[in-house]
Amino acid sequence: MIESKDNKKIKYINKLRNNKFMCEEEKFIVEGKHLVMEAYQAGILLETYSLDDVNYGVENIRVSQNIMNYISTLPSSSNVLGICKFTIDKTLGSKIIILDNVQDPGNIGTIIRSANAFGFDSVILGIGSAFKYNEKLIRASQGMLFKTNVISSDIEKLIPFLKNNGYNVYGTDVVNGINVSDVKTNDKIAVILGNEGTGISQNIKNMVDKNIYVKINETCESLNVAVAASIIMYEIGKGK
Repeated sequence: MIESKDNKKIKYINKLRNNKFMCEEEKFIVEGKHLVMEAYQAGILLETYSLDDVNYGVENIRVSQNIMNYISTLPSSSNVLGICKFTIDKTLGSKIIILDNVQDPGNIGTIIRSANAFGFDSVILGIGSAFKYNEKLIRASQGMLFKTNVISSDIEKLIPFLKNNGYNVYGTDVVNGINVSDVKTNDKIAVILGNEGTGISQNIKNMVDKNIYVKINETCESLNVAVAASIIMYEIGKGK
């Protein structure tokens, strides 16, 4: 059992909280039984640290309560923490959500969860969007990050590639837009959602084929980006 904060493994875990070090090691941390199990089922779990004996098919290292409190970032520390390897980018499928400078990791995690629920196989994180392995993002996704193809990419370079490969590329804007419930989907579709405060950047607006929007009451100025994305994916996922 590890009881010292000076243990090299404990120091390594704390270093993995740093984005740069995470990328160098290609590893990240999950906390709690649910996320550890999701990582195990996805085949990306490397080792666990726990208060008690657990078996997730990888090496488990027991730590004291004081050490778990020290390495945990949750308000109430969990019973188990896992170290995982980065997921592997997969080929883009037919339905894609693209996020332009969406900065709140909770919003992105929710969008990833909805993408999995409504049949969107890929989520693209554009420049300025929250880090893919941000712990708040992972928790908000409820482990769906491990089951969804989440890729970081330069959107301005990606859009021409998508168009050349038969995708309809939609922005999200009421101006010159059509109600999402009226969208006739083809086999390949990409939908771009923008920053929580400023929306889609002008350069990217100029590149889309059409705009779509979610009709709301006049008394409501706008929807949260994760709520809007979820409604759009639901409507398109119905396969009209």
